Amino acid sequence: MSQVDFVYALAADSVGLPLAVSVFSDRDLICRDMRDDVERAGLNVSNCSALALVQDHSPTTLGELILFDCPSEEPAALAALCCIDSRAAGSGARLIVSASLDSLDAVFGCCTQSDPQILIGNSRPERMIALGRAMAGLPNLRLREMSDDDRLALFRLTQQVSEIAQKMELMGSQALLDRGRSNGDALHSTSAVDSIRNNAHGDRLVRATRPPLPDPRLVRKIIQQRQLRARFFDGDLFADPAWDMLLDLTAARVEHVRVSVTSLCIASGVPPTTALRWISQMSEAGLFERVEDETDRRRAFIQLTDRAVEAMARYFHELGKSAVGMV
Repeated sequence: MSQVDFVYALAADSVGLPLAVSVFSDRDLICRDMRDDVERAGLNVSNCSALALVQDHSPTTLGELILFDCPSEEPAALAALCCIDSRAAGSGARLIVSASLDSLDAVFGCCTQSDPQILIGNSRPERMIALGRAMAGLPNLRLREMSDDDRLALFRLTQQVSEIAQKMELMGSQALLDRGRSNGDALHSTSAVDSIRNNAHGDRLVRATRPPLPDPRLVRKIIQQRQLRARFFDGDLFADPAWDMLLDLTAARVEHVRVSVTSLCIASGVPPTTALRWISQMSEAGLFERVEDETDRRRAFIQLTDRAVEAMARYFHELGKSAVGMV
């Protein structure tokens, strides 16, 4: 089943449901492309407007899906995006935002409530994938039967991130269990981050300690070694965006450097739209978290959660001196 066929399959199963779509763009060609894609998916475009007209639409008139084109950081466009983000969140509508790499940080900073899908550029195949994902997440929309291969392709990203999260959780929990056995301490929680134990006097509780994070120079060296392979082999052979982003955020944590979503997309080694899907999934898995910029509410950064910090620290602790030779 192709990407377009998948969207059509969703649309075929949505017959009888009042699915409506709003499209907002100041670019006539992009607006026509968006409208065409929506209609080819069997949905009804209830509204196709310029960004300045966002304020004229209430949450109830926006429909179940909203496509919003924001290729620049113009204040008026960002103000309209903040408005549509709030209204989408209030109505439960699914929001798909098209941005450019230059506008990505500003767009990400504006989208604080609706958890939209963000696409870089206006690739029509990527937009069809986003439409399919959005439709699949709508309540009462039933997926028709698909082959095992189709189902595996559809949920591969979610499954992979879930496995990563589980392994990191087990890594931290097992290390804590081993330390508890060696120290004779009573284990009060299987979570490596939130666990506590009695001190020698038994009169207070203290947070379990973890090894320090590695020297950032070591992490950067591992990243460079991984990137070196692309000079001699097709980079797709070794694509591992989750690990590359974990490494980048680990080094940044020790360096006390904040990482923008654009920078993290670059560090992932995959196309920006693909990287954004990974970031979203890693956030849902509890490994990444969004941090607002205290000095500029229009900006936000990505950092490791405490759970991910714990697991990365224990991972490098286990590697020890052999980490220098890891690629």
